[in-house]
Amino acid sequence: MTVIKKIPVALLVALVVQTIGGLVWAGGAAARIGALEVKVAEQALVAERLARLEAQGEAMRASLERIERQLEGRK
Repeated sequence: MTVIKKIPVALLVALVVQTIGGLVWAGGAAARIGALEVKVAEQALVAERLARLEAQGEAMRASLERIERQLEGRK
């Protein structure tokens, strides 16, 4: 019990304030990380759709080339 009496009140207050500040900072960091995770998930969906569109574009280009070859053969 004598050890607790030797700790200055200012030191205890400083430790409490720093702990609260650390918890607030960690909460803010968690919120920022959550927002970034949402953005990354949205970008993954957009990237998947873009890949599908590219594949469809390539298929259309191949089909157009085939049609053009057939039309050139008839002339």
